[in-house]
Amino acid sequence: MTQEPTTAGGRDAILGERTALGIEFGSTRIKACLVAVDDPSLVLAVGSHEWENEFADGRWTYSLESVWSGLQAAYADLVEDTERRHGVRPETFGAIGVSAMMHGYMAFDGGGELLVPFRTWRNTSTGPAASELTGLFGVNIPLRWSIAHLHQAVIDAEPHVPRVRFCTTLAGYVHWRLTGRKVLGVGDASGMFPIDAQTKTYDAGLAARYDELAGGRVPQLVDLLPEVLAAGRPAGTLTPNGAALLDPSGALRPGIPLCPPEGDAGTGMVATNSVAPRTGNVSAGTSIFAMVVLERPLAGVRHELDVVATPAGDPVAMVHCNNGASELAAWAGLFGRFAAAAGAPADPDAVYEALFSEALAGEPDAGGILAYNYLGGEPITGLERGRPLVVRTPDSRFTLGNFVRAQLYGVFGTLALGMRVLAAEEVALDRMFAHGGMFRTAGVAQRFLAGALDAPVSVSETASEGGAWGIAVLAAYLVADGTDASLGAYLRNRVFGGFGFETANPHPVDVAGFAAYLERYRAGLAVERAAADAIPLKGAIALEGAIA
Repeated sequence: MTQEPTTAGGRDAILGERTALGIEFGSTRIKACLVAVDDPSLVLAVGSHEWENEFADGRWTYSLESVWSGLQAAYADLVEDTERRHGVRPETFGAIGVSAMMHGYMAFDGGGELLVPFRTWRNTSTGPAASELTGLFGVNIPLRWSIAHLHQAVIDAEPHVPRVRFCTTLAGYVHWRLTGRKVLGVGDASGMFPIDAQTKTYDAGLAARYDELAGGRVPQLVDLLPEVLAAGRPAGTLTPNGAALLDPSGALRPGIPLCPPEGDAGTGMVATNSVAPRTGNVSAGTSIFAMVVLERPLAGVRHELDVVATPAGDPVAMVHCNNGASELAAWAGLFGRFAAAAGAPADPDAVYEALFSEALAGEPDAGGILAYNYLGGEPITGLERGRPLVVRTPDSRFTLGNFVRAQLYGVFGTLALGMRVLAAEEVALDRMFAHGGMFRTAGVAQRFLAGALDAPVSVSETASEGGAWGIAVLAAYLVADGTDASLGAYLRNRVFGGFGFETANPHPVDVAGFAAYLERYRAGLAVERAAADAIPLKGAIALEGAIA
């Protein structure tokens, strides 16, 4: 991916309606990305808006007001960047795509009103429902999946349940309001309810089982869930009301086609060219997860592994860890504040670069230091609650390099446990790509991840901004000229043909060092569990069972 400076070509693409706009709602930032349809690797402009979830009435949520104000701010920022680079303010686009964090619960009545505040993927008070559905379906249903949230509301006989007429994800909701269409990309839909790999829509047999279990307490799933669409399928056009929601200034014209809305996992696969069997990617942010496209079904049900889908509908094994790089970011913020207090202020990127460089000087096993990034519970390790911890023994080598290496290893610790389950399933993997902000500092997190997975890890220029660019590419795929190619072929030939990737091969010393770290990490989970049980949250806020 290349950033386009001010050029006549970029201006011509904008004025000629040969652009694709991608917007992604991440956990902490809403990003917008504009690309050229004829060369989606060319980024013409970007925009962003920071936002944060709220904890209200015992659950993590984002208000609808923050959804729309954040979307409008990110779009306005992109428009300003477009004018700065190309001397023109866009009034239309060739196509638009919307993506967002997956899963969660958005339930609406027959009039389109939200019945309860949006329950995000971080809420894991769905244990009884997830367990019952996993047993009923013979398929792992994680706590964060939409069907688990719906069924938990049914089990609890929540007052809103008799009025539920439609459920969707955040991306599906925004797309619906922009176009009037209740549709969802197959990748995002696979985090609501299991997908049939042959029909590439909801598994009809499992849906019938759920309808029987629900016993009429909610409508049949075929009427309750969004229509499922694969990448490249038309998913509606921007309505006049939708244009006003996106751009209150009134400059944006309606009638723009939209691609199917997708989840952040799907856009990550697109942004790393990981949609073909035997390819995979790791996405690191508030959560961290690995995706591997499958050649064959998994042998059995494993609670560490979810089965989701690519934006084309092919089955994917996912190892999803609820706790990602947030604790690492907190420590970087602390060190940044120390630098400022010491009279040597540094911007965040410089702080990360200094810390990551120091980690390279650390010992392969982090000197016996352990770091747990558990801001909340972690289903893979069976913990309902979490407490961030740094643990060391008297003989640990407590250096800055070892400390930072332990923090980086801690980001990958739970993921590595899940990936070992995937290896036991004999899932074949030829290449693994990584993206996320922590990979901006070249050669550090990437190298340690290669050691943790004992596999080559590649990073491209898209590493830090993958999701918004990924959905922009899917929007470009919708309107691309002269191709009936599969998504995989389109990415390979039309998007990534000239891309360069930096690949880190696992170093035996790193592999052995991380393995030693992980053995201690697994044993130390007893300390993590004890801390969660013994240390109440500040102010006794009842987060437990909500955050994960």
